[in-house]
Amino acid sequence: MTANGSFLKKPICGVAIDQGSGLEKALREARGPAAAPDDLFRFKQLVVEALSGQATTMLVDAAHGRELLPSFAPGCEKMLAFEADVYRISNEDRITVLPDNLSVSDYPGLGVRVLKFFLYFGPRDPAEINERKFALVADIGRQCSAAGVTFLFEPIVYDRAVPDGASSDFAALKPQLVTEATRIFADPRFEIDVLKVEVPVNLNFVEGFGEPAMSREDAEAAFRRAADAAGDIPIVYLSAGVTFEQFEGALGLARAAGVDMAGFMCGRAIWSDAIAVYGAEGPEAAEAWMRGPGRERLARLAAVVS
Repeated sequence: MTANGSFLKKPICGVAIDQGSGLEKALREARGPAAAPDDLFRFKQLVVEALSGQATTMLVDAAHGRELLPSFAPGCEKMLAFEADVYRISNEDRITVLPDNLSVSDYPGLGVRVLKFFLYFGPRDPAEINERKFALVADIGRQCSAAGVTFLFEPIVYDRAVPDGASSDFAALKPQLVTEATRIFADPRFEIDVLKVEVPVNLNFVEGFGEPAMSREDAEAAFRRAADAAGDIPIVYLSAGVTFEQFEGALGLARAAGVDMAGFMCGRAIWSDAIAVYGAEGPEAAEAWMRGPGRERLARLAAVVS
């Protein structure tokens, strides 16, 4: 594990703009005939320029990161994803494709002290598949330690027997899956410094937020169990594409449960509404949106975790 006092200082209020092909497609559809080849980079740059002054850290992708790093505001910790394209996987085993233009040893020279690596993980998958995933994560952890880079790891859980992640069946299973994944990767052999974890419940099925399939009391208990599984490793919550209101509610639920969270990393819940603005009115209007409602959303999330 690698010490990085400034990054680990609570609360971490992070913005993620590491999305790749999916965001590019959304922008192209929003722009229609006005779509331009550099829309993806321009949109990412607007997010960085508008929000990095308020964020404690920002996450950018391997494909555009080098070009985006100079746009960071002073004092905003630079975080670079170690993936070819976020959520791009190599095969049915769901193993993340690594970038071919970036090595862990490159990070210090780029002025980047935090590496983020994402991996789909099924606690109930065959042992052979998970052993390969364990080896990959452990190898990245070793490289980060050798390079003096903070390792932030993001496991996203799934279960082959319940493929619909939005279903009530998966919602019932999710607390256990998140807890198991967190406990597994808290093992010191992975040399992980920070765990970027999922909210362990689906608020669409929690009393007071959606269908009351799970009581608020049980939801708070699920937050505590999943967080306790991390041991001494700090955790930050990811927004996973939910609405801003849902993510704000989830952070509030974690706080009510007494979870000692290090903070959050939030992407689409903050800036996704700016995609339509970018498409309909252009980059300047999107930038104005991010400096208005975008900053307001970030401030509201920061207030929950402070």
